[in-house]
Amino acid sequence: MHFLMTAFGSYGDVHPIAGLGGALCRRGHRVTIVANPHFRPVIESVGAELLPIGTLQEYEEMAGYEDLWHPVRGPMLVMQLGVVKYLREVYALIESNFCPGETVLVAHPLDMASRIYQEKHAAPLATVVLAPLMLRSFYQTPKFSQMFTASWVPRWLRRFQFWLGDKLVIDPLLGPPINKLRQELGLLPPVQGIFRDWYLSPQLVLGLFPEWFAPTQPDWPQQVALAGFPLWDQPDSAGLPAEVEEFLRGGESPIVFTPGSAMAHGQSFFRAAVEACQLLDRRGILLTKYTEQLPAALPTDVRHFGFVPFSQLLSRAAAVVHHGGVGSCGQGLAAGLPQLLMPMAYDQPDNAARLKRLGVAESLAPKKFHGPGVARALDRLLTDDSVHQRCHHWAKQCSSAAALSAACEMLERLQQTRA
Repeated sequence: MHFLMTAFGSYGDVHPIAGLGGALCRRGHRVTIVANPHFRPVIESVGAELLPIGTLQEYEEMAGYEDLWHPVRGPMLVMQLGVVKYLREVYALIESNFCPGETVLVAHPLDMASRIYQEKHAAPLATVVLAPLMLRSFYQTPKFSQMFTASWVPRWLRRFQFWLGDKLVIDPLLGPPINKLRQELGLLPPVQGIFRDWYLSPQLVLGLFPEWFAPTQPDWPQQVALAGFPLWDQPDSAGLPAEVEEFLRGGESPIVFTPGSAMAHGQSFFRAAVEACQLLDRRGILLTKYTEQLPAALPTDVRHFGFVPFSQLLSRAAAVVHHGGVGSCGQGLAAGLPQLLMPMAYDQPDNAARLKRLGVAESLAPKKFHGPGVARALDRLLTDDSVHQRCHHWAKQCSSAAALSAACEMLERLQQTRA
């Protein structure tokens, strides 16, 4: 069986797809992943083949946009430079690599080309949803930036806000290029309500998160199936780098700080991290590959490293402070750690709200994310026995092996039912 997968975005988007692709390879399948060549080492390390889309320079340019982290301008930028820019190129790659009767398409939510190909050729397609934000509901409505979606907000008002977003932003931006390509392929009439009605596969929507993190809602599509957190982050069988291991052994468990792998404008985040560590008299680890974000000089008990797999690091930490990406949330839950989040955009506010409901986290808005505020929040989390009990409880519910196995079985069945 051949699985043709797409992985758009940062490491938080690519790692789950790569982990799933690796699991499929181990089950004897051939896996091809469409992604930016920046991720070639990640993809090839799992035994999959890379189909490159875009350039290394384009990835770095995208990460350099400060608007990328704005709650409104960020998603629009992603749709313009991700969905629209590569729509036809991705479709051409699918056409060239799809084998009828053998290939299953496995699409990132921002991959509209696979959905169009499925429409045209009745191909087997699974949409992979990494975070529950991508599944609309008017029961337990996800938390969106700049929208009123709390349970006390009348359902009609929540519906109106989504209708307005579709009418004024989503459909005008995505509709013309999608419908132009569809029309050229003989697919009529034009689609409307792209995020409301169309973009998800009508065959399988594979949620890579567990039921207890995001309970199934009555108005989700019937084809939604949840597998659990895959928790794959490019683990290295050789263990942690020597300098990381040396620091970990040199004192008490540190607090780990990261604003996300693609964040290149986190100066204030890291200043607050260092100040909080000093106020608490705690050791800290700062994770980023963009060293220009860091203070010029770090205290001896605070160290900077580039990429370190959370799956290996967090079991040695006291707490984790991050942006609220779903991959980081899952790794923190699996490690049984208290989490402090600074959500900015995308799925981050919704993930933060879900962790708070589980009783394992607090969140601070970017404007309130300063040294004293971070220190106070961490002190509450680290000294509250009930937080640690809930962290331990949810950690026992996390199983990467079970999630990957369940996801693979669902994808295999998708092809078998069409054979």
